Amino acid sequence: MTFNGWLQIAVFCAIVIALTKPFGGYMTRVFAGERTFLSPVLRPLERAIYWVCGVEEKIEQHWTIYAAAVLIFSFAGFLALYALQRLQNVLPFNPQGMDAISPDSSLNTSISFVTNTNWQSYVPETTMSYLTQMAGLTVHNFVSAAAGIAIAIAVIRGFARRSARTIGNFWVDLTRCTLYILLPIAVVVALVFVWQGMPQNLGAYTDATTLEGAKQVIAQGPVATQEVIKLLGTNGGGFFNANSAHPFENPTPLTNLISLLLIISIGAGLTNVLGRMVGDQRQGWALFAVMGLLLLAGVTTAYWAESRGNPALAAFNVDSAQSATQAGGNMEGKEVRFGITESAMFATITTDTSCGAVNSMHDSFMPLGGMVPLVNIMLGEIIFGGVGSGLYGMLAFAIVSMFVAGLMVGRTPEYLGKKLEAKEVKMAILAILILPFSILGGTALATVLSAGLAGIANTGPHGFSEILYAYTSATGNNGSAFAGISANTVFYNTTLSISMLIGRFLMVIPLIAVAGSLAEKKLLAPSAGTFPTNRPLFVGLLIGVIVIIGGLMYFPAVSLGPVVEQIAMNAGTLYAAP
Repeated sequence: MTFNGWLQIAVFCAIVIALTKPFGGYMTRVFAGERTFLSPVLRPLERAIYWVCGVEEKIEQHWTIYAAAVLIFSFAGFLALYALQRLQNVLPFNPQGMDAISPDSSLNTSISFVTNTNWQSYVPETTMSYLTQMAGLTVHNFVSAAAGIAIAIAVIRGFARRSARTIGNFWVDLTRCTLYILLPIAVVVALVFVWQGMPQNLGAYTDATTLEGAKQVIAQGPVATQEVIKLLGTNGGGFFNANSAHPFENPTPLTNLISLLLIISIGAGLTNVLGRMVGDQRQGWALFAVMGLLLLAGVTTAYWAESRGNPALAAFNVDSAQSATQAGGNMEGKEVRFGITESAMFATITTDTSCGAVNSMHDSFMPLGGMVPLVNIMLGEIIFGGVGSGLYGMLAFAIVSMFVAGLMVGRTPEYLGKKLEAKEVKMAILAILILPFSILGGTALATVLSAGLAGIANTGPHGFSEILYAYTSATGNNGSAFAGISANTVFYNTTLSISMLIGRFLMVIPLIAVAGSLAEKKLLAPSAGTFPTNRPLFVGLLIGVIVIIGGLMYFPAVSLGPVVEQIAMNAGTLYAAP
């Protein structure tokens, strides 16, 4: 751990804080249908889309209709992407002659990108044609992200409105998010990425001869356009198998910084949107503080664990201390371009959110360093979170926290001026508990069946962690992996697909129901007994509830993997980094 490393972390945090309020203000105007600086260019296009699709812009939807629209849109997207993969061998823009993708892999990938998971059990540059990458994966990177943001806005409206039966129009929210937020940023940043050295072409792969005389095929293609929305939409599915560790996806320290900012910017900005829409920006900053403190705890833990190096290597006289001639620490699985600090930050932030992009291999992290991404996802990726999903996941924990506070003082719980009754609390708890049900259930199944055990590259606690991480990542719609697991099998493609569906829709639907219920209620005037939710006391309560609930749900599973592995490594029974 160095001064330079801490300075990089501090600069990143300062930029995020500076971006949050102006970006939140812009998104608030977009979803309110107000004029923005892009309106002269995009408003005619927005109207044309409504006319072509038959959408009545002024007609809003009851929560049941809103939820149905989310499901119908997702199902249609699944069918289109599945067909594209199965037929890619006869479709154009396939200069490498990629074959049609197998049914189970097509199923897994279609569900993965529709649910904003982007779990990739295949090698993209040797599996997907340019058409599939562009018209399939990149398009879903936009629309699955826009759907998540739209759901978050609907949940915020539930708190902000009074005596209302509607929570917005999904098709309008989806369109505005795509046109005014995702597309403009993607176009500008993609040009920056091309300037920094990312490929953006439709040419065939390049055949090269190395200095040793060996033949090498260098993959390329429309990389920059997929890369930017992969990060901005917290999708995570890369053009290359090495993801953001590949020099074509992340060529310079500048692109690495921009990548981190893209991953977290919308999640941070949505906290400000919440504050603006409920009429008290301090409410948004309170949630931002909770997320920020938890993020710093994760970054510090991962940075510390990776900086210490592997204690089991000391017996072999391996020097892993930082010096003028070496970076020090645990450099296995890390890019020398970025080092330990940027790797620890990227691993933490990509799992604080639902991005899943990686610039280092999580499977090569020290046990406690690898535990940080695992725990981040297990908590529901509420630390800024995926685009939209982080905020509505945090609001579920806020509802439970206020319920706990109400029990302690014998008062009906309130949050943001709305009385929280049994229906809202039950739906919030259901949304939280569905995650461990899928994660632990899938892990248990894979650890007792030969089809599951056949996929792991390691025995013992680390092999267990590989399986646990796979189902955690799928259920959390993250998409990153402990890469030691071979998941492109019928068993894993099928079971992980089920986990992705559970993690997306069985969490989303209860929270949309909460939004509909809250929108119908009147706002309560603050009284002497109202618990203030815009102050440090609420921040501490919410963090405590998150940590306690997470510990109760997951501690046995986590202790069987990373914790046992760390103990064994310190005892010298393991000599290689995991």
